[in-house]
Amino acid sequence: MISAVDLRSGNTFIQDGKLIKVLEASHHKPGKGNTVMRMKLRDVRSGATYDTTFRPDEKFEKAIIETKPVQYLYNDGTNEIFMDLESFEQYEIPHEQVADEMKYILENMELAIEFYGSEVIGVDLPTTVTLEVTETEPSIKGATVTGSGKPATLETGLVVTVPDFITTGEKIIVTTHDGEYKSRAK
Repeated sequence: MISAVDLRSGNTFIQDGKLIKVLEASHHKPGKGNTVMRMKLRDVRSGATYDTTFRPDEKFEKAIIETKPVQYLYNDGTNEIFMDLESFEQYEIPHEQVADEMKYILENMELAIEFYGSEVIGVDLPTTVTLEVTETEPSIKGATVTGSGKPATLETGLVVTVPDFITTGEKIIVTTHDGEYKSRAK
């Protein structure tokens, strides 16, 4: 069992027979009244996301999640296809279930998929990924890191705000938990 106050982003628990993943969790103390935990959650099987609050002392059954190293192969139109790096077994995950994660994944990328028992439930992304900028406004001469930034479209279709000196064709490092520009790739 795990208390609501101990739930963090990325944790998975069972509520009313549903497998729920925590996307965001924060402590909230209103002016009057008791502290509550504000959460943004996703039903792993249906993909539905919702916001809710819990009392800090509410308890949930913690889901035991295992991971396996895999390589992303391709999209077959409705599913994303991954291959186990040890047994070469292939796993199909419906695109809707991993649509957000696919913004960070390229063909042949090595990562991990998550299992609840024998059921494939999702993708475990690395902390950062290196992606190429496919479209952005021209760089501004004399631009510095402290500028407000400009939108850039990456090779996966993800749009991030980058500093003004970044140009089309450059590779950049993006954090996967918030989709923010981190730095230029070396």
